[in-house]
Amino acid sequence: MEAAVEESPKTVPYEMMGGAAMVRQVVDRFYDIMDTDPAAAGIRSMHAKDLGPMRQLVFEFLSGWLGGPSLYFQHPGHRCIGSAHSKFAIGEAERDIWMTCMRRAMQECGVSAEVRDLLDKPLLRMAEAFRNR
Repeated sequence: MEAAVEESPKTVPYEMMGGAAMVRQVVDRFYDIMDTDPAAAGIRSMHAKDLGPMRQLVFEFLSGWLGGPSLYFQHPGHRCIGSAHSKFAIGEAERDIWMTCMRRAMQECGVSAEVRDLLDKPLLRMAEAFRNR
């Protein structure tokens, strides 16, 4: 008789979300929303025309931030995430539309309500930290 294999509990948001595939899906959906929703035009204008490199950087950053592999900081010359945003005028409106895009992306990708609730305040704190006006 085979012993039952116990699954380790999924204790970090990265694992709770579903790992790299789901983080990638959320990031891609986030940028798709930002690219197509007229309400997000202001924050979209802060990005280059080609969102491909940004999608990769944000995927790598969120991977580590969520408790998965720390991909962003493995690159030589990585930038402080705060200083990368300092050249843009970011206020409450920009913070709020960023949060709206991220909340929509997580919901539309099927991230569980439990994980969305767990991440909402930390994501809001991060978005608030980028405000400079």
